[in-house]
Amino acid sequence: MNGADVLRSVALVRAAFADVPDDGWDRPAGTLSWTCWETMEHTADDLFAYAGQIAAPDSPQDAYLPFAWRPMREGGPSNTVFVEHSGGTLGLLRCLEACGAMLAGVVDAAPASRRGWHPDGTSDPEGFAAMGVVEVLVHAWDVADTVERPWNPPADLVTAVLDRLFVGLPAHEDPWRLLLWATGRAELPGHATRTGWRWDGRPLAER
Repeated sequence: MNGADVLRSVALVRAAFADVPDDGWDRPAGTLSWTCWETMEHTADDLFAYAGQIAAPDSPQDAYLPFAWRPMREGGPSNTVFVEHSGGTLGLLRCLEACGAMLAGVVDAAPASRRGWHPDGTSDPEGFAAMGVVEVLVHAWDVADTVERPWNPPADLVTAVLDRLFVGLPAHEDPWRLLLWATGRAELPGHATRTGWRWDGRPLAER
């Protein structure tokens, strides 16, 4: 996967949620304890953090970069990136796209040999692109029902993520349903619901 996949994912989110009213983001995102606004902030923060992990030639191999993280409220996500509520829907989605562009640019500029730390496996630029896309796709699903907008990302993008990050999944005709199950968000007939799950970010050749 590459920067174009990251850009595509955030563009899909902007198109899907562009007409959500400015005051439509403050309800809980599905079953999460975060609001829809906080969930989108968290997604932008993930993209920003992933860009940082592979931006430098001496990227950390045992921890995240020491950006200051903090929650805005007790029980909220710990982020570096926060969005002023006065920016409304447009500001929120622009920030998401901006962080996506940062990750896309770093992914495409970094050599394939670059490695950066992640708790689910030290990864390469392609892996961080895939991780960024997962964050965008599944967190958009988390908020979609609450903000009453449809969200069904394209099968080819979902399949690319599954192929890069998830090993040993059962066969299923609907890749989106499979990704939701793989990330503990949906049931899959014949398989127990996942309550604890991880992806494998390591480069394919190093597994």
